[in-house]
Amino acid sequence: MPTPHNRRERPAKPALTLTGIIDTAVSIMEQEGLQRVTMRRLAQALDTGPASLYVYVANTAELHAAILERLLGHVDLTAAHSDEGNWRTRLDAVLASYEQVLFSHPALAMAALTARPNGDNYLTLLDTLLALLAEGGVPDLQAAWGVDILLQSATASAAEHSVRREDAAADAEWAQLRRTLTDAPPARFPHVHAQSGNLLSGTPIERRRWSVDMLLNGILATHPAP
Repeated sequence: MPTPHNRRERPAKPALTLTGIIDTAVSIMEQEGLQRVTMRRLAQALDTGPASLYVYVANTAELHAAILERLLGHVDLTAAHSDEGNWRTRLDAVLASYEQVLFSHPALAMAALTARPNGDNYLTLLDTLLALLAEGGVPDLQAAWGVDILLQSATASAAEHSVRREDAAADAEWAQLRRTLTDAPPARFPHVHAQSGNLLSGTPIERRRWSVDMLLNGILATHPAP
């Protein structure tokens, strides 16, 4: 008869580490979606109990923030340190890469609106943007407040476009919006009717570049009230 296996002879499980937990969480997100990245699902993948994970991660929100922090390491900061282009174009390139990272992970883009990463990748991105604002002569306080607005705008844009990409009805909804604006009765909505073409004009790239310039102009010109 075959010799029964002693449970003690099973290979020891690898020790839990924060890096290993985040590696597994990212893998689950990429294969199953962010909505499946829960403490229970993660514990199952790591062959442990959920209680063991709380030593490293306080809750699901903190877990999602840690995933975002990991992916921020994929933001391309090359342009920031390039001799090509002025500080505005280089800052725009960094924000464009940040948006693309989020756009590639639709659910994470939505979560990023409230997630609060706090690791080295986030600090590197923040420091890079602040350095570019300083190069542009933006006063310190305006730069500190302004960088938050720049990241909020880029995050919201990525969330909007990534969700639209995932929505099968997006094209139909966009066409309906166009009809709604075009058909707005001029007597009741004269400005909407007159601007119906402009309201939906421009490519996503054109609109992003304009929005960054608009925000930078405002950051440079607007001093915080005392």
